[in-house]
Amino acid sequence: MKDILLYIITVMIWGSTWLAIEFQLGDVNEVVSLYLRFALAAICMWIYVLIKKLPMRYSLKEHGFFILLAICNFGANYLFLYWAQNSLNSAMASIAFSLLLVFNIINTRLFFGKPIAKRIYFGAALGLMGIVSLFWQDLAHFDLENAVISGLILALLGTLIASFGNMISVRNSNRQIGVLQGNAWGMLYSALLLFIYIQLTGLSVWITANWQYWASLVYLAIFGTVIAFASYFSLLKRIGPERASYIIVLFPLVAVMLSTYFEGFVWQNNTFIGFLLVLLGNAIVLTPFDKLRTWLVPSPVNS
Repeated sequence: MKDILLYIITVMIWGSTWLAIEFQLGDVNEVVSLYLRFALAAICMWIYVLIKKLPMRYSLKEHGFFILLAICNFGANYLFLYWAQNSLNSAMASIAFSLLLVFNIINTRLFFGKPIAKRIYFGAALGLMGIVSLFWQDLAHFDLENAVISGLILALLGTLIASFGNMISVRNSNRQIGVLQGNAWGMLYSALLLFIYIQLTGLSVWITANWQYWASLVYLAIFGTVIAFASYFSLLKRIGPERASYIIVLFPLVAVMLSTYFEGFVWQNNTFIGFLLVLLGNAIVLTPFDKLRTWLVPSPVNS
């Protein structure tokens, strides 16, 4: 029951954060927005872990991995995705990000030696075909100066970096580092690194923006960062990265529905086909052939 609740929380929140990010773009530099997001998230996390009196002392080696977690899961990945959404609507960005599932499985093989099942190659091929279908009109006239193509490349780079962060989280869990402690240190280091970057580049932290910006910032910091990451990393620890990655099949559904309603996302033949291929590919990647056979071939009835 707890796993189901964690699933629902993570899917609904992460499915909606793509739309919330749209309100962060435009007047405020993306690095500044990320700094404010993770600074607020870090404050919330540290208040919680201190109230709970959780152990927070770790070796220098572990702090090195916390910094890597900050860069991959709470920094560079989001920066690439924010940049991507300057060119892509929230629906397209979320679907591209769903390839995190494939990256996670490949990286689990590379870093933890877990073999890759044959069905994964087929599912990954369907996922890639889906992405090609979604962006076919732009890929047919490939040009790196095309904003949509640049946005797709940035989204995929952000997704790959996020997958590396997932592997670091699994590594930390394997060493009995609590999810909340790891996230608290990771978000703190992310805020510090982003602040240092802001100081070195001369960006201003003091900004004026409309209420939608501040409301979306609070939502992204508390719900999209603190609550969603705690839920997701708890699932990674409880059921493993492959099964936890079912979230990646489901949250694009939420993102696309919200984008259709709020952004006027227009469904065309290629987007409809591409979306289905991505979802089908992800489902096949996550579902063993034995279970697929059980679903597709009815069991014989004994007479």
